[in-house]
Amino acid sequence: MSDIVTSLTPIPVDGLKELGEKNRDNPADKTLTVKTVCEGKFRSLNFARDLSPFVIDEPPGLLGDNTAPNPSEIVLGAFGSCLAVGLQANAAARGISLTKLEITLEGDINITSTWGTGELAKPQIGFTDVRVKVDIDGNASKEELAEMVAHANEWSPVSATLRNPMPVSVEMI
Repeated sequence: MSDIVTSLTPIPVDGLKELGEKNRDNPADKTLTVKTVCEGKFRSLNFARDLSPFVIDEPPGLLGDNTAPNPSEIVLGAFGSCLAVGLQANAAARGISLTKLEITLEGDINITSTWGTGELAKPQIGFTDVRVKVDIDGNASKEELAEMVAHANEWSPVSATLRNPMPVSVEMI
């Protein structure tokens, strides 16, 4: 086993500072748009910006074809990815070089109602508990890294979305 430690590709600090200044000088909310197109059964294509679509499907146990993560797994992935972005940005801003960043997420979810077609006693729908474990290392103390993880969670838009109620409207067009 080698003693060579390789840093993760960092965020460019000058670009991070520039973006921070721009956002402080011109604070504004941004609207994100994704279009979901059902291909059949439970498989759907999701189009964001000008990127290739990302696929969502269900596992065989939920009558899908198991071709992609399901919607709830995508939520966990979005949360983990958002934390990773925040940790990378904060590491760069603090002059910390990260050598490892792996985030494991588990979420407990009640699927009794089978999308509203089965048991209709309306149990708590959605995640009832989410557990996140961050395996991070770099040229900082464990205490500094732990504080950075807590900070990234506090400032994560996806974490805030999961923990804060918000209005959601769904309408037919």
